[in-house]
Amino acid sequence: MDIKAIIMGLTFALMWSSAFTSARVIVEYAPPLTALALRFLISGLIGVGIASALGQSMRLTQRQWTGVLVFGICQNALYLGLNFVAMQTIAASLAAIIASTMPLLVALAGWLVFGTKVKPLGLAGLVAGLVGVTLIMGARVQGGVDLFGLGLCVLGVISLTVATMAVLGASSGGNVLMIVGLQMLVGSVALWGPALILEDMIVTWNWQLIVAFIYTTLVPGLGATLIWFLLVGRIGAVRASTFHFLNPFFGVFIAALLLSERVGVLDIVGVVIIAAGILAVQLSKQS
Repeated sequence: MDIKAIIMGLTFALMWSSAFTSARVIVEYAPPLTALALRFLISGLIGVGIASALGQSMRLTQRQWTGVLVFGICQNALYLGLNFVAMQTIAASLAAIIASTMPLLVALAGWLVFGTKVKPLGLAGLVAGLVGVTLIMGARVQGGVDLFGLGLCVLGVISLTVATMAVLGASSGGNVLMIVGLQMLVGSVALWGPALILEDMIVTWNWQLIVAFIYTTLVPGLGATLIWFLLVGRIGAVRASTFHFLNPFFGVFIAALLLSERVGVLDIVGVVIIAAGILAVQLSKQS
């Protein structure tokens, strides 16, 4: 892994983790699904516009179109939609911790569903991840966490797992920025219906909402997704996924720094254990 790939991975992890904090600010002042649908519409149009200016084409392969649809619906509409709704009642740090377990779920699904062989180091990582999640969930449930919001986050990370397993099909064959823009437009289309049916258009306009929306649209939305696709194309999905072990740290740290969210001792211990489990699982996949 070269220095450029390392910088890309660190940048992706920081951008991706910061999305939970900015999303928590957005849902405090605006309806979550409507805000997310608008964000994807803007990000998607920007991505497709820049890609077209660079000469990239919408003529994708069937495998790419399948990946775009699965990624757009599972990650953008389901995973982020569920998380945006959930963060009306739960902390950004908790949402970040749950989402960071995605690499563990990918490894577990590969083992249980597809019969992928898991080395002893990988099994140890899965057990460690389970222990870390149990510690955090136990502490949060005792502290009175909203169980409905917690359940939405769990459903969201399952959708993210499906999306991640489809990312290779969406990122191979070039036209990366065009693919990023199109999968965001897919997410926007999927979200507008539920947003218009379920939500009231009540928005509290202030500078916090505007800054958080612009940041979420451009940085985690467009920037992090583009870097992830490029990173997967550069070093492969297995090595790229190693950087996910940083997400629990970054997610909790950013939420505590910017939102003053309280982080308990069991949260810190659980985050360390989950991060170690993710790293162990990803290292076990590498030859």
